[in-house]
Amino acid sequence: MNELVAFLIRHSKWFVFTFLVVISCMLLFGNDPYRQHLYLTSAGRLASTAYKSANNVTSYFNLHEINDDLNRRNADLQAEIVRLQERIDLMTEQGYKDTLIIDSGVPHFEFIVAHVINNSVAHPYNYITINKGSKDGVKPELGVVDRNGVVGIVSNVGPNSARVISLLNPHFRLSCKLKRTDYFGSLVWDGVNPDEAMLEELPRHTVFAAGDTIVTSGYSAVFPPGLPVGIVIDDDTDHNQNFFTLRVKLLTDFTTLSNVQVVVNNEAAELKSIKAGEENDSKKNPFGN
Repeated sequence: MNELVAFLIRHSKWFVFTFLVVISCMLLFGNDPYRQHLYLTSAGRLASTAYKSANNVTSYFNLHEINDDLNRRNADLQAEIVRLQERIDLMTEQGYKDTLIIDSGVPHFEFIVAHVINNSVAHPYNYITINKGSKDGVKPELGVVDRNGVVGIVSNVGPNSARVISLLNPHFRLSCKLKRTDYFGSLVWDGVNPDEAMLEELPRHTVFAAGDTIVTSGYSAVFPPGLPVGIVIDDDTDHNQNFFTLRVKLLTDFTTLSNVQVVVNNEAAELKSIKAGEENDSKKNPFGN
C-alpha cells in the first residue's frame, strides 16, 4: 500500500496533467458542433487506418488458403478445356451430323493439384518432388504440368509424395508438334539452358517460323493434346541433314516452380492394353499377314 501511495505521489503531476487535458477536451468539443465534426473525422481516419493495417496482416496469413483454392479452380478449368476440346474434335469427326456418340459422362482427363517441395535446375539430370502421393491418386507415368506448360512425368511414388522426372532431364522425351502446321517431333533438354529445349526429328519439309507455338501432340496416354510447351526461337540444324532440330523457349519457368497439376488419364489402362495387344500380334506375325 505504501508503494502504491508513493507511486501516485511521484507521478501526481502526470495524473493532474492528464485529468486537465480530458476536462479541456470535453469543454472544447462538448458544445461546438464544428470541433465535434473535426474530432469525429480524425478519429474515423485513425480507425480506418488501423482497420486497413489489421486487414493487410490477416490477408497475408490467408494467402496460402486462397492460393490453394485458385489452384483447384485452375485444375478444374484445365480439365474442362480438355473436355471441351475433345467434344469439338468429336463433332469435327462426325462432320457436324445430327447423331453424336453418347458421352459416357466420365472425364477423359482429371488434374490433381500439388505443391513442389524440392526442385533442381542446375544438374545434368534434374528431378522434382511434389507433396502428393499414392494416397491422393498419384501413380507412376502420370504427366505433370503447371499453369504455363509441361513440367515432367512421375517416376516414383510414395504414400504422401512423389518424384517427378523434370523436363530438364535428358531421360525425358516429349512428343510435341508445331501448333500451326501439326508437324511433330521429340522434345528433349540438351543440358545447357534451363529455359530452352530442342525439338528434334522434325521432317525436312517442315514449315516453321520463329514465334510458332509448340504443344503436346497427344500421341501418348500421358498428356492431352494441345498443352502449351514452348515457343520456337530458331532452327539449330545442319541443313545437310534429313531432319530439322528447332530450339524452343520453354514456357514453364523451372526456377520459380511452385504449384503443379498431375494429369490423370482415365483411359490410360485401356490404351496400354491395346498397345500391348498390338505388340504381341506383331511378335507372332511380324509381316502383318
